[in-house]
Amino acid sequence: MAIFSADSKRFLRRIDFALLGSAAAIVIYGLIIISSATHINTPGEERFWFVQRQGIFALVNALFAVLFMNFDYRGLSQHGKILYAFNLIMLVAVMIFGHAALGAQRWIQIGPISLQPSEFSKLLMIICMASLLEDRMGKINTLQDLIPIAAYVCLPFFFVLKQPDLGTSLVFMAIFFGMIIACGMPWKMLVGMAICGVVSMPILWQFLKDYQKMRIMVFLDPNVDPLGSGYHIIQSKIAIGSGMLFGKGLFEGTQSQLNFLPENHTDFIFAVVGEELGFVGAVVLLILYLIVLWRGIHIAKEAGDVFGRLLAVGITSMLAFHVLVNVGMTTGIMPVTGIPLPLMSYGISSLTTNILSIAILLNINMHRQKFIF
Repeated sequence: MAIFSADSKRFLRRIDFALLGSAAAIVIYGLIIISSATHINTPGEERFWFVQRQGIFALVNALFAVLFMNFDYRGLSQHGKILYAFNLIMLVAVMIFGHAALGAQRWIQIGPISLQPSEFSKLLMIICMASLLEDRMGKINTLQDLIPIAAYVCLPFFFVLKQPDLGTSLVFMAIFFGMIIACGMPWKMLVGMAICGVVSMPILWQFLKDYQKMRIMVFLDPNVDPLGSGYHIIQSKIAIGSGMLFGKGLFEGTQSQLNFLPENHTDFIFAVVGEELGFVGAVVLLILYLIVLWRGIHIAKEAGDVFGRLLAVGITSMLAFHVLVNVGMTTGIMPVTGIPLPLMSYGISSLTTNILSIAILLNINMHRQKFIF
């Protein structure tokens, strides 16, 4: 008697196991590092509260991802306008009902769960943009063609920037540029936009808040404010450097375990990897991310329709930007922006968004062609 039916075998053959396996490995990797980074900060029975909470939500989201496999992602294209409206309502609700923490109003409390709508907003924006651009493939050739698309993105972008959340708003820009390039925008226009961006930097500087200006100054020289804005990056570089080749071992990192490294289970979790597992542990993690991004690009190229291709490009752009900026800021080659490491950093909203993003990539790959039963 066959264990799997013919339909089940056909289903399994369409799963991208390289993407699924590498994403799952990153989640497990993250649980191990979160456990190490937080076990001293929460003594007693709640010692592993963070890792248990992250693990539970990882399993719940994995179940939702499996259920999503039973649906065709192409149905999302029909709901772009509804999702866009929902996205705006959600971001406005944060401004009205959200609670503030660390100087920003980004969270909504639902019972015992604190959610960050701007995280979900990124994935919703990808779906909405893919729906908008689906009929504009190869038709973005002039500034007049580009303005309506830019305006479409700017509204949620400014709502997120208002919270303030500069890091997430920059992710919106990465998604925007990735998707319009995939839509066939000429490189001359892209170069022109880049030049305009560089020229307008002195003007944009005037609109930055004081702490955002300080972050840029600290990026150029962390010793400008070593006990304030520069403290995070100084401690992060010390942690990564002290790990050397093989690290100090799990639960043995002095910078992390003695609380010299702030936000060690969220934004600066890569520094914990560098300190406790060393260069080897960091390289293994980066290889896993490289596999995820490689499969994302492959799925985009092989997608059976324009909507799926744009979805895959948007998700891959988002994940790539997150990894690039997070690793860059922890190693001191980029300013600190508060962007979490996808699938790795502690955070319910971020974890949910990233797992659902991987599920959409898997779904696109599975529906490259219609099943023949």
